[in-house]
This record gives sequence, C-alpha cells and structure tokens, in this order.
Amino acid sequence: MDWFAALDGYCERLGPGLWAEPLNAVTNLAFVIAAGLMWPRVRGIGRALCAVLGVIGLGSGLFHTFANGLTSLMDVLPILGFILLYLFAASRDLLGLRPWQAALATAAFLPYAAATVPLWERVPGLGSSASYAPVPVLILLYAGLLARRAPATARGLAIGAGLLVLSLGFRTLDGPVCDALPFGTHFLWHILNAVMLAWMIEVWRRHRLAAASAPR
Repeated sequence: MDWFAALDGYCERLGPGLWAEPLNAVTNLAFVIAAGLMWPRVRGIGRALCAVLGVIGLGSGLFHTFANGLTSLMDVLPILGFILLYLFAASRDLLGLRPWQAALATAAFLPYAAATVPLWERVPGLGSSASYAPVPVLILLYAGLLARRAPATARGLAIGAGLLVLSLGFRTLDGPVCDALPFGTHFLWHILNAVMLAWMIEVWRRHRLAAASAPR
C-alpha cells in the first residue's frame, strides 16, 4: 500500500490540492474549540478526553488537507482513542465499576465493534459510516443501565446518542447529495460531532458533580 497516494473520498474534494476541501478542513476547528471550552470545566480523565478531542481536530484537519493513507490513520485513530477513553471513564465513573472492571469493559469494545460493524455494513446506503454505527447503540445501552439510578445522566447520554445519529446522517449523505450540493455535507459531521463529543464530556462532568454532592 502506498501510504502517500492521494485519496478522494468526499464530495467537496475535486482534486489532490491542499485546499481542495476548504469546508471539510476548516470545520475541524470545531473540535479544537470544543476541547478548549471544556478544558477548564474538568479535571483528571476529563482533561485527557479534552486533549484527545483536540487531537481529533488536528488529525482530521490533516486528512482533509493532505488526503492520503497516512493522514487517514491520523484521522481515525484519535476517534478510536476517544471512544476507548470515554468508555473507561463511563464504566468507572457512571456505572461505578472498579478500574479493572472498567478496563475489561473498555477492551470489550473491540470485539463488539468487530462483530457488529459487518452487520451495519449490510444496511443499504450506510457506507463507511457503518464503522461508527455501533457507538450510538452502546451509548444507549449505558443510558438504559443508568435510567433508574441516574436518570439525568441517562437522558444526557441519550441526547448524545441522538446527536451522533444526526451527525452520522450528514456524514452518510455527503455522497448521495453531491450533485445537488457540490460542497457536500461532511463538514456538518465535523461540527455536530464536535458538539456531541463536548456534550458527552459535560454529561460525565455533571454526573461526577452530582455524585460528589450526594449525601452519604
């Protein structure tokens, strides 16, 4: 595989140029802005989540300017890192699992995704967005587990899952609407996904504050 061969996977890109995807490139600032806004609101693992959120913007920005196999990895690996780190935080701090149990729950994401992504790939029109489809399902599972003991947190997670589904919708529509919208819809995936990830950090933060202030 030629890691430096130019890739063209989005409606907006019409050639190999550095600024062939201006909207897709610039809207990655949404991730960096979201990370900066959340940084002073959190501590501990919350700041690690903010750091990874910022790296998502940098990696995706590189991919939508220097579009090749190497920058494609820089795009997807930070997203996977955020998913795994948030799963650990959610399992430990929202579900109340011990750290080793949370680590096992986090590791289980990889076989879960490997088993379910091929099923989502059979959904007509979903395309490459199938690789993200297991995530909102998992968020809703956590929301269901928390529905009774922490209803506010469960609602927050459900909102996050809804935002992710909406942003995935725009990611999926990028190709099909290309004839009508030459700049595509992928840039909306960036903006909504940045909002969603920041919201997920906020849900974690609020749960932690509520747990700390609860009578013992």
